[in-house]
Amino acid sequence: MQNITHQMKAIAPQMAASSHQTRQNALTAIRSALNDNKDSIFSANTKDLSRANEKGLSDAVKKRLLFNEAKLNDVCAGIDQLIALPDPLGKTDLCRGLDSDLTLKRISVPIGVLGVIFEARPDAMIQIASLCIKSGNCAILKGGSETMETNAAIFSVIHEAALNAGLPELCLFQADSHGQIDELLACDASVDLIIPRGSNSFVKYIMEHTSIPVMGHSDGICHTYIDASADPKKVIPLVKDAKLQYTAACNATETLLIDRGYPKALLDELISSLSEAGITLRGDEEMTGLYDNILPLTDKGYTCEYLEPVLSLKLVDGVNEAVDHINRHGSHHTDCIISEDEGVTDYFMRYVDSAGVYHNASTRFADGFRYGFGAEVGISTGKLHARGPVGLEGLTTYKYLLYGNGNIVGDYSTGKRQFNFKEL
Repeated sequence: MQNITHQMKAIAPQMAASSHQTRQNALTAIRSALNDNKDSIFSANTKDLSRANEKGLSDAVKKRLLFNEAKLNDVCAGIDQLIALPDPLGKTDLCRGLDSDLTLKRISVPIGVLGVIFEARPDAMIQIASLCIKSGNCAILKGGSETMETNAAIFSVIHEAALNAGLPELCLFQADSHGQIDELLACDASVDLIIPRGSNSFVKYIMEHTSIPVMGHSDGICHTYIDASADPKKVIPLVKDAKLQYTAACNATETLLIDRGYPKALLDELISSLSEAGITLRGDEEMTGLYDNILPLTDKGYTCEYLEPVLSLKLVDGVNEAVDHINRHGSHHTDCIISEDEGVTDYFMRYVDSAGVYHNASTRFADGFRYGFGAEVGISTGKLHARGPVGLEGLTTYKYLLYGNGNIVGDYSTGKRQFNFKEL
């Protein structure tokens, strides 16, 4: 693996200097190739699904690893969205004259060589590869073993299309064995960033076993808070969408907080509607005492990421307690308030410390495609460099360019010359 990453590091400047048109052509070619080879990809996915059934994998995992016509259409739409976006490289966000003949610029550039380790989602392979190509990064891609056949088929199609479009051979590399993860983590001299997508324990393992910077998130413990002022016409559709639209996603709501001031009759209607929709409800002693169809919490309490049609519920004394609960028990991913009170909403939006804070909108909107990013390599719950859905901007950094005319610091330190700062 070190030999591969060293080679990728060497050609990273070539990838960074590639023209926007070349990268656009590669994305167009990838989109066409995926459609031309969809039957072989679907066939490979059938093998993965069959193996998943034999192993008795959970429904949540099987939902993630399924790759069908609908998911192909989604990733192709994401590629189209990426193509429509401007070149993220070479953008100047600072141009300052330090003196009459000394100019400083700051421009966007790729991060370099990325190691992206992701869960059992074949569509993630396409999204991540496309984002890395558009942003001029080289990437080592390692998908979950559950999607081994599908990942291999997809990577082969993507890689060939990228090469035919004129990109260097090692713009992308697929790691296909679990042992290569530890090898990758040791490549601190040639890999610039690791992006892991998986369980909390997996992300912690990555962070503890590498000196390479790590960006990503683990658990997606998202909340929806129903304020006393909430419009009942919005509550049930929003909560159902946030929980049921795709239960296996990290942005699905896992805990529902309800203001004690919310009318009891409306709460009864909500509980009944959620149960009828097939959601298993769990709560603390107060909630289980109020409703027979609410089960006790699991051993994880309010820090459980179900990834299934299961929802934790809790009554709170207003927005202050709701915010406190979210900041203590959440994963700083995405949290929503349903409210018609402007003051309460403003407090929630300002004080909830999460990557995404929503008002009257499902937590399921936390997604790079839905943000107009084309796709995402993952969602970052950290605060350094990138936060929330990580799209093109999150895969770039910057460098400073200084244009002079034989200028030396000695002239300025002795007073012979003076800085004359001017925004250009």
